[in-house]
Amino acid sequence: MSTTVVTAVSAPSEAAVATALGTESELRVVRRCPDVADLLAVAQAGRAQVAVISPDLPGVRRSTLADLRASGVQLVGVFDPYDEVQERTLRQWAVPRVVSVHDPRALVAHVLAAAAGATSDPRAPAGDVDAELALLVGDPQGAPDAVDEEEEDDDQDHEDEPRGSGIIAVWGPVGAPGRTTVAVNLAAELVLSGRSAMVVDADTYGACVGQLLALLDEAPGIAAAMRLAEAGRLDVPSLAAVAPVVDPGFRVLTGISRASRWPEIREDALTEVLHTARAMVDHVVVDCAAPIEEDEELSYDTLAPRRNAATLATLRAADTVVVVGTADPVGLQRLVRALEDLRPVVRVDPTVVVTRVRSSAVGSSPETKVTEALHRFAGVSDLSLVPEDREAIDAALLAGRTLAAGASHSPAREAIRALAARLSGVEHLSRRGRLRVLRRGSGPA
Repeated sequence: MSTTVVTAVSAPSEAAVATALGTESELRVVRRCPDVADLLAVAQAGRAQVAVISPDLPGVRRSTLADLRASGVQLVGVFDPYDEVQERTLRQWAVPRVVSVHDPRALVAHVLAAAAGATSDPRAPAGDVDAELALLVGDPQGAPDAVDEEEEDDDQDHEDEPRGSGIIAVWGPVGAPGRTTVAVNLAAELVLSGRSAMVVDADTYGACVGQLLALLDEAPGIAAAMRLAEAGRLDVPSLAAVAPVVDPGFRVLTGISRASRWPEIREDALTEVLHTARAMVDHVVVDCAAPIEEDEELSYDTLAPRRNAATLATLRAADTVVVVGTADPVGLQRLVRALEDLRPVVRVDPTVVVTRVRSSAVGSSPETKVTEALHRFAGVSDLSLVPEDREAIDAALLAGRTLAAGASHSPAREAIRALAARLSGVEHLSRRGRLRVLRRGSGPA
């Protein structure tokens, strides 16, 4: 049985690709697509097993490849060997098989291997300049005997594994339990422990990290990072350019300025942004929106942008998930139900944080009652409690500062500081000690 192939390459390369594929009897080109719309239509109709694409076809983006994968189509990328940007773009898009358009034998071998279900990712870790250069000066012709990727890639990935606890998703049920406050101050405390951190505002319903830190910017950093990732131009320097430094070792990637801009945050691009951020800092703290239901159940067009995809992608990529709830009857009930809904989504046991712990809402000995309630109804025995400290939090919000900077002796700040020490395994350092650690290379500023 022949393998069905669809091509979507730019005009200068189209003839060469079609000729190469036409020489192999096991391959059948079912369509030569002139644009992205035609390509996606063929893929959704189930007419092709493999798609051969070039990055210079107008309209091709990272999300296009994600839609092709969702349709069950294997990908092979072709590039002009005299244009290294094309190869770099394909590798940043995580195209598993990349070959020169002028090497017909290698192209046929890659297409046959892709059809057989062989998948691998020769991509170097994002931000590793030496690894990227090695890819570019390696074997640009993609000879047939290079179809099976080198085992050394696994060793390289292990060596370049970022330090720290990686991606920390801060999530919680609806009702403003304090997700953003915990996320921002957790990142600040991680920095004060001598690590480097970045806060990523991935809330597609009510992004406000920028406002919390008085970064009133009409050009949201996350939107710029999404565009870079979609175009295949995202790397550490470009991400650093859109994630400003607010304190030594502390970066912020601000969220969308209006909720209506949520379609700009695509799942595949956000995942790439998070992995690139991991190459920059020790801890990537992501502020997530509350809803986690699968949008496909609500939409006829399953390939359309999904508003909850940003939260779901972050939770699935996270090394640590912090779940935030409030210490009152309504908040605790929501928290118990949220923990149950979260279990099928995450791959790690969540760290539970309960904010606004006060006797006026749950009675005397609020810490004991909250702990007993969550142990009984959610099976949670180890949690962090943040006491009510409205005055200090309001003062920090008014000044656009973190609790550590604006209310260093606040009980709420001390609780979040203990949480940071628990997650990082590093106690708080003085400012002088923190700068000394950063200069030694614990993390980029």
